[in-house]
Amino acid sequence: MYLPLTLCHSFFRWLVLLSLFYAIFRAFKGYFNHSSFSRVDNLVRHWTCTIAHVQLIIGMVLYTQSPVIKYYWKNTHLDAPNADGFFFSVLHITLMLIAIIVITIGSAMAKRKRSDTQKFKTMLVWFSIALLIILIAIPWPFSPLASRPYFR
Repeated sequence: MYLPLTLCHSFFRWLVLLSLFYAIFRAFKGYFNHSSFSRVDNLVRHWTCTIAHVQLIIGMVLYTQSPVIKYYWKNTHLDAPNADGFFFSVLHITLMLIAIIVITIGSAMAKRKRSDTQKFKTMLVWFSIALLIILIAIPWPFSPLASRPYFR
């Protein structure tokens, strides 16, 4: 079960990033062009949040199945901490939870704003913050904290 979850989580990573980039692009364009907040913009807002939540659920299930996580929590008492284990057991999950909360709050706030400009601005700010957090928390191949390939 671990390998299919890892593949699914890796695939959804790209969907989350693409949807966030696209939502931020639409929000940026709509805010600075003073466009009306269309049905498409609302769908992009909604689906970006939904895709992020699906990724969160996959990640939470993966967290319970991961041998790296299990090993880390059983061996936290050792003198030499496992950097890979710490990254995935603590740092990655914490930052990703924060990012999903930021996306959810931003989506809900944008939905409730009265003016179109405020909807775009809210999406732009909150989704950009979430994207920054996610980019920090992803185990990129070049990351000094924990590296994984682009595709698994």
